[in-house]
Amino acid sequence: MARLSKSSFFSSDIGIDLGTTNTLVYVRGKGVIINEPSVVAVNDKTGQMVAIGKEAKQMLGKTPPHIRVVRPLLHGVISDFEITEELISYFINKAQGGRARLFGPRVVIGVPTGVTTVESRAVRDAARNAGAREVFVLEEPMAGAIGAKLPVTTPVGTMVLDIGGGTTDIAVITLGGTASSKSTHVAGDRFNENIIDYVRSEFSVAIGEKTAEEVKIAIGAVVPMQSKLERPVRGRDLATGLPREVMLTDSHIREALAQSLDSLSDTMKEVIEATPPELLSDVLERGVTVFGGGALLRGLPELLSKMLGVPVLVAPDPLTAVVRGTGIVTEDPRPWTDTFIHEEEILGDS
Repeated sequence: MARLSKSSFFSSDIGIDLGTTNTLVYVRGKGVIINEPSVVAVNDKTGQMVAIGKEAKQMLGKTPPHIRVVRPLLHGVISDFEITEELISYFINKAQGGRARLFGPRVVIGVPTGVTTVESRAVRDAARNAGAREVFVLEEPMAGAIGAKLPVTTPVGTMVLDIGGGTTDIAVITLGGTASSKSTHVAGDRFNENIIDYVRSEFSVAIGEKTAEEVKIAIGAVVPMQSKLERPVRGRDLATGLPREVMLTDSHIREALAQSLDSLSDTMKEVIEATPPELLSDVLERGVTVFGGGALLRGLPELLSKMLGVPVLVAPDPLTAVVRGTGIVTEDPRPWTDTFIHEEEILGDS
């Protein structure tokens, strides 16, 4: 009789960065193995999921009326519990290679700062219903700080800025807790909307969200560049209704994002103002660490540093900082107990 390995029964522990735009999954012993859009295609006639992840995103703007392509997480929190459960189940199963295990994985999930008890419970329940045997939830700024190897458990003030798709989380961390924090919807999705609105008002051309995101990635810059960046963009002429191409440059994107970046700076100032003086001196000395997709905007550290008067640094591999933090926690959760949103905190308000 063939012997079954221990791994045939036990699942590898999993860390999940459950983002509005993308979900990243870390598997203990393997690293980050999944980075897919947090998108689901639903057939309204049958109520069935047609596609999830990359396959679903390819359908954006190209489906018949009875198929909806939706993002079940709105501004970083669950807006559709059933679809989110399907999404989490898909990623957990994919991380395990599609094989059923006797014992489900231990799962660590990063959530945005300021989630309500109901929202946090929804995330926890979705993971459990998807097969997790144990679920730990922690805030994404904390997870990102852990992933960036910042000294979050020491008596030192560490300020982080997590610019995701639906939300930007700002926090000052010390001794495994958050001294001051704030969350804003000025994030990647808002930047895409800014670009859509700008192209509509300046060129009378309508473009979609996917196109706006591609433009942001290709030529997005928030400070003047040494050489001009440009990209042709195709959309619908609002006057004629016909297709039309316009040329966008980095200066256009800078103008489009200016108001949102001012708002983001104001929110950061509010967090700084709410920070105790002793911790603030640490922030002035050590600076602010930025991670998340928005950290890749060209010139962002220089602009924010000029606005705030403190050093601003981008974490190594900023896109994976949060999921790497959840992965570190899966290796041994015990040292990070104080950083979790605990079960009793959730049940206490029910």
